[in-house]
Amino acid sequence: MNLGVAAVLTFSLLTSGPAFAQTGSPSGSGPGSQNIKVTRSGEQTSTQAPAEHFTGSASVNRFLIERGSSHTSGASVTFEPGSRTAWHSHPLGQTLIVTAGAGWVQQWGSQIQEIRPGDIVWIPPGIKHWHGATPRTSMTHIGIQESLDGKTVEWMERVTDEQYRNPQSSSEVAPGGIKGPSAAPKLMQDFDPKLAELTNNVLYGDIWERPGLSKRDRSLITVAAMIAMNRPDQLRSHLQRARDNGVTKDEVVEMITHLAFYAGWPNAVNALAVANETFQ
Repeated sequence: MNLGVAAVLTFSLLTSGPAFAQTGSPSGSGPGSQNIKVTRSGEQTSTQAPAEHFTGSASVNRFLIERGSSHTSGASVTFEPGSRTAWHSHPLGQTLIVTAGAGWVQQWGSQIQEIRPGDIVWIPPGIKHWHGATPRTSMTHIGIQESLDGKTVEWMERVTDEQYRNPQSSSEVAPGGIKGPSAAPKLMQDFDPKLAELTNNVLYGDIWERPGLSKRDRSLITVAAMIAMNRPDQLRSHLQRARDNGVTKDEVVEMITHLAFYAGWPNAVNALAVANETFQ
């Protein structure tokens, strides 16, 4: 190789060096760039939920922390059986995604609703509510919320054992501090308080909360039994409960038609009248 050719090659390499360095370096690795961050399973640490805002044992794994212009935070919370939050609200609402077990969520003044894996719960801004595990089953959910002026939650009073153990009760308090009606009929509460206690704590507080069947399925079974036994008074209350648990009018109509051939035509006709009142 003569000296002229060597000089040309050397000059070419020197002038192309910066361009090669620029195009050959990994994308986004320059100063000030942001990179994807992967936190591996097991690297996150759990903390015990604060006792002043939780009843029972619950652990919190915070995986989404507000950063920069983002005002979203999130955590995975595991409730042991019987544990729950205090009453609280969120200024911009909250989304819960149930990942394991079975739990309850309740809005102030409404009935408790059962939540299971795969269920997604939207809690609107400012709504007073609580959520947690059932008495016999743990529950894990992911909670995601946004902050308003640096605040994501407003904590309130604890959920009492009476509120927790009576899934069908209303948490509204009438003037004078008198609590609303429980699941047991008022006549039962006045005449036979012990039977009312068993109805609230054992039938509705335990049997209806067992995880083997959903409340919707239990309502279907109970309504069918009331129709078959021709119990219109009990059917009336259980049809309303079934409606609250997600049973539709079309399903009730189909049930009555089906049972006409197994439980008797008169029973079906009586049930039809009660159902018509309920779904008007």
